[in-house]
Amino acid sequence: MGRLLSIDYGRKRCGIAVTDVLKIVATGLTTVATAKLVEFIKQYVEKEDVERIVVGLPTTMRGEQSESMKYITPGINRLRKELPGIEIVFFDERFTSVLAHKSMLASGMKKTDRQDKAIVDEISATIILNDYLQSKLYNQ
Repeated sequence: MGRLLSIDYGRKRCGIAVTDVLKIVATGLTTVATAKLVEFIKQYVEKEDVERIVVGLPTTMRGEQSESMKYITPGINRLRKELPGIEIVFFDERFTSVLAHKSMLASGMKKTDRQDKAIVDEISATIILNDYLQSKLYNQ
């Protein structure tokens, strides 16, 4: 029984979150430079059993894929090639950055910390994974 891992994929860096082994709770793991993402994920799955990778799918308000997919698709295709035994799925990430900022405010985080985009990316990855978990719970 493996963990789920999520990626909030960005041009410069990617936020990473994981679940516990029972797939109940998603927790922010780290932020990784996009250029080092594949190597980081490969090293992580050598140590931890990962069942599935959930990648945030950037969509427009109309539900169409955004322009960001031009750089996300090649990166995820490379990840699929390097990790053929792990399922990789996309999941709608609309509003995760807004939700990340709201949760940072609600938690009382200092303004300087809220401006750290790496923290926002990690929280966004956590929100993506929590939303994915909830969607699976309600669709059973």
